[in-house]
Amino acid sequence: MVKLVGKDVGDIGYGLMGLTWRASPPPQEQSFDAMRTALSLGANAWNGGELYGTPERNSLHLLNEYFTKYPEDADKIVLSIKGGLVAGGMAPDGSKKNIQRSIDECLKHLNGKKSLDLFECARVDPNTPIEETISYIADYVKAGKLGGISLSEVNANTVRRAHKVHPISAVEVEFSLWATDILENGVAQTCAELDIPIIAYSPLGRGFLTGQIKSFDDIPADSFNKISPRFQPEVFGENLKLVHEVEKIASKKGVTPAQIAVGWVLAHSGKKGLPEIIPIPGATTSERIQENMKPAKLNDEDMAALSEILKKFTVVGTRYPEQMMQFTEG
Repeated sequence: MVKLVGKDVGDIGYGLMGLTWRASPPPQEQSFDAMRTALSLGANAWNGGELYGTPERNSLHLLNEYFTKYPEDADKIVLSIKGGLVAGGMAPDGSKKNIQRSIDECLKHLNGKKSLDLFECARVDPNTPIEETISYIADYVKAGKLGGISLSEVNANTVRRAHKVHPISAVEVEFSLWATDILENGVAQTCAELDIPIIAYSPLGRGFLTGQIKSFDDIPADSFNKISPRFQPEVFGENLKLVHEVEKIASKKGVTPAQIAVGWVLAHSGKKGLPEIIPIPGATTSERIQENMKPAKLNDEDMAALSEILKKFTVVGTRYPEQMMQFTEG
């Protein structure tokens, strides 16, 4: 079983972003039902963010409410929270003042109802050396206020630099059939060398790989995908070709495209010189979580078929809009 900060976690985790980061978030009762379903099925590595919503309403507020109602679940969950951005904004700020503000705010909102197992800066501040930022976070680990340190959207060199300052407990990056960058840019290999698990966010390609989104018009108005380059009308049809190929394999195996997508990520975990990889699909309904928690078992033939598909297919468009790509490390 995979461990995060010395605690056992399931092969699949749970991403909380969709529960608060949208114009019309699901009702509290629905969110609680989704969270309880995830935990009951073994997804006890939860991933949220100070940025997932507003300063007045984000993952931390929802978690406080959840653990107020279900205090018995607190010790069962390994919680990772992203922060380190300018308060209320999206620009990274790894300065001592902002790191302290961010972690203190997270702890304040959790209010002792759940420990903060992992904290990570959502993006690397280009104006503050990563060594300094990590040292500020490490102060909280040494003080017993934080379990460990994660990194998010970093390159291999940043992983090495950060790890020299303080042991890194996990690296969170986008990884899916839709985004295979870490297999080529050295991040996965570096994490394997340093024995650092990877947290794979958006394993369903932001919902694209589920096969539920057939056109640009199918995207909810309050979804981030509305501004994502890969979902724009002029490239949508080309990118949909990948989904059609995944659907063919899913049909042959009697599973859903989403189950193929999660199964593909898991098939890389700990294999062929790669580190342990924990996909964290996000979902807002119990039904969708149950589907995600039953990934397809992919054999060598299946993986070879998917590899051939990826060789012939090139995703069109960057993962984020240009103004946001500048804060990701390739």
